[in-house]
Amino acid sequence: MSIHELMFYLFSGMILLFSVLTVTSRRILRAAVYLLFVLVSTAGIYFMLNYQFLAAVQLTLYAGGIVVLIIFSILLTSHISQKFEPIGVKKMVFSALAVAAGALLSIMAILDYGFDTVVTTSQNPDMELIGTSLLSYEKNGYVLPFEVISVLLLAAMVASIVIAKKEKSK
Repeated sequence: MSIHELMFYLFSGMILLFSVLTVTSRRILRAAVYLLFVLVSTAGIYFMLNYQFLAAVQLTLYAGGIVVLIIFSILLTSHISQKFEPIGVKKMVFSALAVAAGALLSIMAILDYGFDTVVTTSQNPDMELIGTSLLSYEKNGYVLPFEVISVLLLAAMVASIVIAKKEKSK
């Protein structure tokens, strides 16, 4: 077993373990921290695949931004010691059935798909073109979608805080 296989199995095991802990934890802040571990482990797999840009985006946007947003929302709307109610057996059974059906559907789709081998040549990226594309507001630019998504996330966070604060006052 090579070191790459060992690291892949380590990251995969961490993703599976912390994903289960995220959805089964009764403490909301612990669930957010477990989600952070899942996102960092996913970035580790991206680094192993030599997708450094995607790994950097995963770390900065999801692990750094979204999880911090979730933690701030949790701290603003609830107590750190707040626990979720215990899950009933009926809900557990239906959740397990939904997970099994989703896993079966995903595995069948992956096994039925005919993956083609694609050989591409390495190209030197033009950093000026990439920078212009990312910062452009014209055709093929990404400034406008980025701003729309940031306003949408801000509105969703403010709305969730307002709704949570109204429910507490009752």
